[in-house]
Amino acid sequence: MTESVAVVGGGAVGVTAAYDLARRGADVTLYERDEVAAESTGRAAGLLYDAYAEDVDARIAERAIERFKAFSGEGDFVFERAPYVWFATEPGAAADAIARDADEMRAQGLDVERLTPADLAAEYPALRTDDITAAAVARNAGYTTPRAYADLLAANAREAGAEIREGTPAAVALDPARVNGTPYDSVLVAAGAHTKQVLVDAGIRVPLKPYRVQALVASGPDVPLFWDANRDYYARPHARGVLAGDGTQRREFDPDTYDRTADDEFVRETLDRLRYRLPDADLSVERAWAGLCVATPDRNPLLGELRDGLFVAAGWQGHGFMRAPATGEAIAEQVLGEREGIAPFDPTRFTGDEPFEVRSGSDPD
Repeated sequence: MTESVAVVGGGAVGVTAAYDLARRGADVTLYERDEVAAESTGRAAGLLYDAYAEDVDARIAERAIERFKAFSGEGDFVFERAPYVWFATEPGAAADAIARDADEMRAQGLDVERLTPADLAAEYPALRTDDITAAAVARNAGYTTPRAYADLLAANAREAGAEIREGTPAAVALDPARVNGTPYDSVLVAAGAHTKQVLVDAGIRVPLKPYRVQALVASGPDVPLFWDANRDYYARPHARGVLAGDGTQRREFDPDTYDRTADDEFVRETLDRLRYRLPDADLSVERAWAGLCVATPDRNPLLGELRDGLFVAAGWQGHGFMRAPATGEAIAEQVLGEREGIAPFDPTRFTGDEPFEVRSGSDPD
């Protein structure tokens, strides 16, 4: 008998799950209140790398990169290869963590190495390196346009037989699992920053807090993907120059009413940081925006079965898009009973009432 599955949310994880469910023979209906990639996915930075020191995260990221590469060239989606460099500019915890994590990543078989400032200057002459105290590079990395990925996976899901209903808000209920009154064998809620509200409306509390992040695009030189561990901002190549951001605000925001325009202070501060790191660049801002990431108490996502027939995939701490090909696949396999859940991500580890402070994915442990 064919499994019927409803997917709530048309971001990167939702459309990936819909595709993987449909190609495995499930009868899939995806509900998206707006249009595919309209929210966090469409506002994501598109950095892609597998540089995680923790083994579960590393394997997920490795699988995600593998799938990004496999999809590249289909439709308008392209995986642009570029190294990912991260560095510290002060001695101390951040510099020590770079050395430690790079060694742990290498021990897991990842293509990662430490770099001296001289190595960095030789390989990336546009970067200022005289103040760098520790650096590492991950070679299995790149970047892309997130909306192009989501559009491709939505098209692939349709081709595999999934029905995608854009402009259709979803009301989830249980006993039996159903969406907008229609019963399904399983319901997957992958609604990004709206996941908490969708589940609250179904009578289920989960410890998820949307928080605001910001990014901009500026003219500039060719750069690697990089992250400054002390100043806590990132940059990557962009067709118009450089895409850079963070601007994290560590408190909960309403996903329906938050300001989607970047703050003037964020723009000024990020430009100052870029001008310092790229001293010969002629930088001018072309556009800037804000989006939402979602935090959990332990900074691990909620991925798995929450109630009988009800699954959740949310809480990515800013790393959701880059892992979507793997996490969407993993939750699809869980829904169909083809694999066990990922223990650290089991959503039943929380009661839903836990108090916690918002921390970003880049905050130190």
